[in-house]
Amino acid sequence: MKKLFVIALLLTLCQYTMAQHAGRFRMGMDLGAAIPKGGGIGALVNLEPKVNLKDNMNVGIRFGIAGLAKDVTYYNFTEDYEGEISANISISGTFDYYFNQGGTQLAPYIGAGFGYYTLSSVQINNGDFDVPDIFGDLEADFKWAPMVRAGVELGKFRMGAEYNFVPKSNLQNASGEVIGEAINQYFGFTLGFYVGGGRWRGM
Repeated sequence: MKKLFVIALLLTLCQYTMAQHAGRFRMGMDLGAAIPKGGGIGALVNLEPKVNLKDNMNVGIRFGIAGLAKDVTYYNFTEDYEGEISANISISGTFDYYFNQGGTQLAPYIGAGFGYYTLSSVQINNGDFDVPDIFGDLEADFKWAPMVRAGVELGKFRMGAEYNFVPKSNLQNASGEVIGEAINQYFGFTLGFYVGGGRWRGM
């Protein structure tokens, strides 16, 4: 009887430590590739503290940096130019829902967010065209934008895809004149992990 009680207690503790729990805090980090709409390539890093509202949903704040090389349009020419953007910094509130009610460590999820995107200056690579130096560094805007994502967690590891619907931004010269625009929407594919919050329950 005593051995049976000890076994039951150990199973209960194991189940507790292997499950997500409401009210628990977790911290996640994601790294991955960023692909701007219309062409280009880049990389992103996300840090995201979260709180579990329920065993299968949480809310958080995502701090993101995306370095992008993308196309921009310069109004005085018919061609698009390749622009290099040093950093696209964002702060977004997020919500994730997990399709996991226990019994497995595999947890597919969908999520969404809304936040503030700070778009840094864009440097034009004009190729064979002789563009005055005053147009070399162009200031972009600040934008509010939504984000959607989906993926899967396995244990403490996470793989996902996201799309950031950042609106187009105006490009300005040193005098403040609008001389072009940049497309800021981008797709991200990420791999990451998290700590805290408990684990998804195993069999």
